[in-house]
Amino acid sequence: MKLSSTEFRNWKNKSITLLGMSGVGKTRLSNMLPSDDWFHFSGDYRIGTHYLDEPILDNIKKQAMQVPFLRELLRSDSIYIQNNITVNNLQPVSSFLGKLGDPEKGGLPLEEFKHRQELHRQAEINTMRDVPAFINKAHELYDYRHFINDAGGSVCELDDEETLEILAQHTLILYIKATEKNEKELIQRAESDPKPLYYREAFLDEQLGIYMQENNLQYVAMIDPDEFVRWIFPKLFYSRIPRYDAIAEKYGYSISTDELAQVKNADELMNLIELAIKRK
Repeated sequence: MKLSSTEFRNWKNKSITLLGMSGVGKTRLSNMLPSDDWFHFSGDYRIGTHYLDEPILDNIKKQAMQVPFLRELLRSDSIYIQNNITVNNLQPVSSFLGKLGDPEKGGLPLEEFKHRQELHRQAEINTMRDVPAFINKAHELYDYRHFINDAGGSVCELDDEETLEILAQHTLILYIKATEKNEKELIQRAESDPKPLYYREAFLDEQLGIYMQENNLQYVAMIDPDEFVRWIFPKLFYSRIPRYDAIAEKYGYSISTDELAQVKNADELMNLIELAIKRK
């Protein structure tokens, strides 16, 4: 949605989509807004509790079935397993996505890894397409004035123009762009604590081939899952930047992590968004 700064200021029911890599401050920005006035829609939470709920539970049950004691209890319906996903605890989603490589180190075979990646991609597309319905719910059902969509870091990877157009039609898209200093910090954080990631299949295939050749590996099962994530994350990070830039250029606006770091309250945040609109 393209607006003038005056139109944004006078927008009675604001709806904003936040884009950017995990760690740039999307959730901090969302939490800065008054909780009684803004409906916080977490894309990752919706993915985990709705679209991937059954696959996540099936994966947990599969692990539990390998323990004889739990196996018998599950088979006799003596116990049940459920997710306890919250906006601030998305570990079940991350665990389901998994890492590629040596099964002895918790890695997944390539075919299963790609299958889960595609399930996540479809879940993220469906979740972002749910945004208009949740904007209506926020206003009509829950009586919130405004709406914030905290989108996942991989939205730029979906290669689904229709989904972006839906978001642009119903929300103001705001990209939080990491400064060079913050880029290095995010990469260092990922290297110290490698977590499961979503990759476009073409990107994964290309980088996997390079990694296998560089490390003289014949089989995916020989890959150390954490080492592969450490190796690929900087490449993924920098491959996403032009994708985010293109989305912001076509559909929305940009602010920097340095600018966001100076913001202390909702009023200052609104002023910063108005500045981003004026710059455009």
